[in-house]
Amino acid sequence: MSSTASCGRFTRLLTGALMGFLVAGAVTETVPAGIAGADPGIPVVANSGSAETGSASDPVAGGTGSASSGSGTGSGSGSASGSANLPLASPRAMVALAIAKSQTGKPYQWGATGPNAYDCSGLVQWAYRWVGIFLPRTTWQQARAGSPVPLSAIQPGDVVVLNADGSHEGLYVGNGAVLNAYDYGVGVVYSPLSQFKIYAIRRFF
Repeated sequence: MSSTASCGRFTRLLTGALMGFLVAGAVTETVPAGIAGADPGIPVVANSGSAETGSASDPVAGGTGSASSGSGTGSGSGSASGSANLPLASPRAMVALAIAKSQTGKPYQWGATGPNAYDCSGLVQWAYRWVGIFLPRTTWQQARAGSPVPLSAIQPGDVVVLNADGSHEGLYVGNGAVLNAYDYGVGVVYSPLSQFKIYAIRRFF
């Protein structure tokens, strides 16, 4: 059996196992410290400055905010579209979130797509690829893929594109927090959603 086939089989087995855990309630929400009864061992970044910023035209939503750019380069295509059956969460997105949580504490690096380091969009793309959803590479491309979601209907696993220019993003984890590859010296952490301006929320099935 080729390494590609082995990898594909392993991915399907992992996704199936994680889906089973979610259905059985075995995958539980890890809440950031300082947010609704959190685990104090999880690093959380709030209201700190940023090392990088980006820009984009035709923003989905306005405002200002901070945190690193996840621009990177390149593009992708695949099963990153569909209609959201709001307010239901996407089962595959919830599995992608569970997988992304395993990368907490890894370093930030601009343009990195894992598995040793990530930028913000690289982390999201990497996690979704494990469940068979192939997202575009950059924050701005991802902000226009999938299905739009209003803030009132946000669910765990949704991709939240942040900052006035759409230069940052993370995965919504619930309880008002996002998991994101934040910046140099910080890495993959949980951050309060309230510290950012929301550019777009997208759901992928």
